[in-house]
Amino acid sequence: MRTLVDWLDERLQIREIKVALFDRKIPKGVGWIYTLGSLSLGIFLLQSVTGILLAMNYSPSPQFAYESVSYITHQVTLGNIVRGLHKWGASAMVLIVTLHMIRVYFMGSYKYPRELSWVVGVFIWLIVMGFGFTGYLLPWDQKGYWATMVGTTIAEQAPLVGPALAKLLRGGDTLGTVTLTRFYAIHVLVLPALVLTLIALHLFFVVRQGISAPPERDKPDGPHA
Repeated sequence: MRTLVDWLDERLQIREIKVALFDRKIPKGVGWIYTLGSLSLGIFLLQSVTGILLAMNYSPSPQFAYESVSYITHQVTLGNIVRGLHKWGASAMVLIVTLHMIRVYFMGSYKYPRELSWVVGVFIWLIVMGFGFTGYLLPWDQKGYWATMVGTTIAEQAPLVGPALAKLLRGGDTLGTVTLTRFYAIHVLVLPALVLTLIALHLFFVVRQGISAPPERDKPDGPHA
């Protein structure tokens, strides 16, 4: 095993990668609240695995979408567990990523020299919201249908681009077959490609710049006469 590691290290410098990723110095005062970013990444990996498993049995058509979800839940081996993990993982991801953003803001971690990391993080948060919005319609049930109707109607009220944006999302004037197909394609193809790119960039910034130190509190001046 050591010979294999040496062989790989000679070609890929894997020991340098290990040092950069795992042997970095942690600033004093960093606590559990700084693990929200890593937790967000862990939940994203969970969503990716369970999403792939669900996609193997899901049919993105109004005729069979609801039936395929029911089939996954009640007939596929461990299907109810996989769907439950994906469903509640989606809510957990929105919550954890939002908490991570709040932590970064109030700890001042978005300031120099980490402005680009903050901007990338904001776009990741927006994509996470997009995952939630597009995924809500996929079971093709009453709740998902009317929630999407409300969401696209709200988008339609945006100045100038609203009507065109709503028509783009729906694939027409009303929700139907094209809408479901379009949301499915965005959910499993477009958004994952975007978020993977941004996560890789975000991690590069974190590794390159290191973890920000907690802000220091003003020290008292000491006893006065």
